[in-house]
Amino acid sequence: MTNPTQFPAWQQLAALAAEPQPHLRERLAAPGREQMQVAASGTGIQIDFSRQALDGAVWAALMDLARQAGVEAQRDAMFRGDTINTSEQRAVLHVALRGTPGATGNDAPWGADIQQQVQAELDRVCAFADRVRAGEVKGSTGLAITDVVNIGIGGSDLGPRMAADALAPWCSDGHHAQGPGVRVHFVSNPDAWALHSTLRGLNPLTTLIIVASKTFTTQETMTNAASARGWLEDAGITGAAQSPHLVAITAAPQKSGAAGYPAEHTFTFWDWVGGRYSVWSALGLPLALAIGSSAFREFLAGGQAMDTHFRSAPLAQNLPIVLALSGVWNRNFLHCPTQLLSCYPSRLVRFAPFVQQMDMESNGKRTRKDGQPCDTDTGPILWGGLGIDGQHAYFQLLHQGTHRVPVEFIGVQSEDTPLPLAAEHHRVVNLNLRAQAQALAVGRNAADTLAALQAEG
Repeated sequence: MTNPTQFPAWQQLAALAAEPQPHLRERLAAPGREQMQVAASGTGIQIDFSRQALDGAVWAALMDLARQAGVEAQRDAMFRGDTINTSEQRAVLHVALRGTPGATGNDAPWGADIQQQVQAELDRVCAFADRVRAGEVKGSTGLAITDVVNIGIGGSDLGPRMAADALAPWCSDGHHAQGPGVRVHFVSNPDAWALHSTLRGLNPLTTLIIVASKTFTTQETMTNAASARGWLEDAGITGAAQSPHLVAITAAPQKSGAAGYPAEHTFTFWDWVGGRYSVWSALGLPLALAIGSSAFREFLAGGQAMDTHFRSAPLAQNLPIVLALSGVWNRNFLHCPTQLLSCYPSRLVRFAPFVQQMDMESNGKRTRKDGQPCDTDTGPILWGGLGIDGQHAYFQLLHQGTHRVPVEFIGVQSEDTPLPLAAEHHRVVNLNLRAQAQALAVGRNAADTLAALQAEG
């Protein structure tokens, strides 16, 4: 693998970064600046780059860098199922999990066999979720399941929990709920209180325990699983009677079977599914239980729409590539060590931790594929949370501190929460988002501040 600092585009970017940088207020005043937007067709996602500290020359050099680094060829190799994970000698095919439902696989770049395997397991997941939500899955005494506890950590928790929060209106008590449902709870921390505080309000006779672990040896998950099974025993549910209450999601079904998890309640995925992308696999079962199989398939279709955009859009209009390149510029040329994700919809409360794993676990390396040390910074420290809360906590440092922190402001254009003044709530939230973005970009110098204070008396 070539050292990226040797690419002509990298050297051009270094030269551009060494030039005096105008203030963002000057960049924003430049003609055509408002056109710095990228939209992913069919996804409803649009990104405004106008407040990024870059211009046309930097943009062009970043596109050249992507071409010289072979980004498009590497993308195509991933979709083909080539062994691009060379350290583990595996394909990286989580994209196959988002293939069009019902496809034969003949038109899938990863081939018909993989597509058919994915479709078969997806159908099992959706059928089981529908049966549980309809009250057809019973506990050991014949009572219908009312609550589901997902025990997992990392990718077995972050993705499903984030998505369940984000899609709360489609959950059992939401205003978009699709038929009857169940309550879904998540436990990741092996701290005893985390599990106790979840289980103490539940009825063991109507509770389903999902144990989600790729290897089925994850210490934190197995610790919680043992205690959850002890909780069932304390309620008189022992031995084989526990089977109706147990579900395993794993890439090692032989281990879950040996531990007493019934085959008909065991859902599998493949070693080419990285944990940080596994919400699209059988590990998305708790999400399917929360929102229903129909909404879960729509969730998969949304991911597939982004995959289609990623595969087909030209570099300069390719949302994932443009986001990545702006990150390279901010980290390696502007030397910003962190990046803030500021989410304004409250349902995205867990989005930042989810992205932290995806980005920092992926890029948290110090060697290249050829085993040589990296000569670049491989990624920023990602942090963040809800934007409105952040405005009353750490935004003071962003506005007046000495750190330079790129911020991604994330909002939604419409909201249909059934509250009398919901439209006003939404307006206030988005006004705050836009005001903070503008204030951080434009700022106010000492003379303007003095004039404003004098005007206020």
